[in-house]
Amino acid sequence: MAMRFFLLACSLVAVASAGNFYQDFDITWGDGRAKILNNGHLLTLSLDKASGSGFQSKNEYLFGKIDMQIKLVPGNSAGTVTAYYLSSQGPTHDEIDFEFLGNLSGDPYTLHTNVFTQGKGNREMQFKLWFDPTKDFHTYSILWNPRHIIFMVDGTPIRDFKNLESRGIAFPKNQPMRIYSSLWNAEDWATRGGLIKTDWTKAPFVASYRNFNANACIKASGRSSCTPAKSGWWNQELDSASHARMRWAQKNYMIYNYCNDVNRFPQGLPPECSIA
Repeated sequence: MAMRFFLLACSLVAVASAGNFYQDFDITWGDGRAKILNNGHLLTLSLDKASGSGFQSKNEYLFGKIDMQIKLVPGNSAGTVTAYYLSSQGPTHDEIDFEFLGNLSGDPYTLHTNVFTQGKGNREMQFKLWFDPTKDFHTYSILWNPRHIIFMVDGTPIRDFKNLESRGIAFPKNQPMRIYSSLWNAEDWATRGGLIKTDWTKAPFVASYRNFNANACIKASGRSSCTPAKSGWWNQELDSASHARMRWAQKNYMIYNYCNDVNRFPQGLPPECSIA
């Protein structure tokens, strides 16, 4: 059923692109603060007191494996947020989020993840990273197929949001999503709940991107159909070794899990939290 639904949903075409930023993305805001460099192989976003900046993909994707290498704002990045996510549009949008919350020099970043379905989020998990994400580029991946949304960092899975529609829990599967990224000021909440403000003497703050890769199905005109059966990601799920790596990451580096926050959900935890 999943395969038949996919082929009939809309005109789609399979792509595997080791992208060029000129080819794959549009800079959408920032008045020149976002730049594509090195013949399209590097993109930088910057933030100063006047404005941040952002970009979005030219294509809309419906399932796939999306990789991006990112080097985050170095030094005192308190108050800044580097957001990298997939999203559809409208009040019932779907969304798959990576957000990197800056911190004082020497303190670790917070990696914030979330999944929205039909406009509903509130599924946050947060992590510290096991490396300094400002010293070099690291690969942040989203694997999205009809059964799983798997968040990965340098190939290590940190979160697996499963399709539990059979239990009445919505799952993103109908709405194509674009890739978005932005660097912006969120000093009112981002760092220690807004206690630490942005130090504008450190501006401009800069995040860098390279080696985008999409092995995915994109919304396209015409009658081309995507053939995901030929793509390894279509049926991919975590094997025992990958499960062990995810348990390691969650045990040692997860700092918040909405499924453990009974104070936040006094009427009961979300239903997916009780399903192994």
